[in-house]
Amino acid sequence: MKKPDVKLVILGDMNVGKTSLLHRYIERKFKDTISTVGGAFFLKQWGPYNISIWDTAGREQFHGLGSMYCRGAAAVILTYDVTNWQSLVELEQRFLSLTDTANSDCIFAIVGNKADLTNLKAAAAETGEERESNGNLAGAQFPASPKMHKQVQPEDAVALYHRILRYKMLEEKCSPPAEAMCFETSAKTGYNVDLLFERVFDMVVPGILKKKTEAMSNTVDLEDCSDMQRTKLGCCG
Repeated sequence: MKKPDVKLVILGDMNVGKTSLLHRYIERKFKDTISTVGGAFFLKQWGPYNISIWDTAGREQFHGLGSMYCRGAAAVILTYDVTNWQSLVELEQRFLSLTDTANSDCIFAIVGNKADLTNLKAAAAETGEERESNGNLAGAQFPASPKMHKQVQPEDAVALYHRILRYKMLEEKCSPPAEAMCFETSAKTGYNVDLLFERVFDMVVPGILKKKTEAMSNTVDLEDCSDMQRTKLGCCG
């Protein structure tokens, strides 16, 4: 097992599609999943770096484990269901406090999943391989109308992002802009899933470099110390 350079955690209520998002990105396919018990760990190589991704349970009985998984996290993906307003409310009421154990400069992304149910473009975002397996050889076709009513609008997610910055006492001018960190995705069709993870990865790389630089500057060179000691002895002789 390679040692992770940085930790990313996915939080959100049950049934918002956290595990499906991760499977879509890691395995490049959608599959129905059962509720996560406790948490699950994945390791993703991003350039020369190893990023650990923690998928956490949204069920109430596992809520206490969230702060443990968030400890030392460089990024947190807060996930809600665009067809369920309460799932957005829960992010602030139940899950935000769990991030108190994350790094002080933790990066936050707000993600509205299941966009294929309300967004015609997201619904038509199947890959070529999936269209073939589903018998749709003619290419992407837009459904006649959305399947469900959209309860959470993009501006609602942006407002939450700004409240999170205030809660974490992070200056907006020193943080990524809300427009870059609020996403609508579909784990089912893959809509915006790569964009989400890869943008977050790119955001945490500077932190990895900073940590490695600080570690190198704090490393004591025993040979240099030995030379210094000999010099001091020579002067006293």
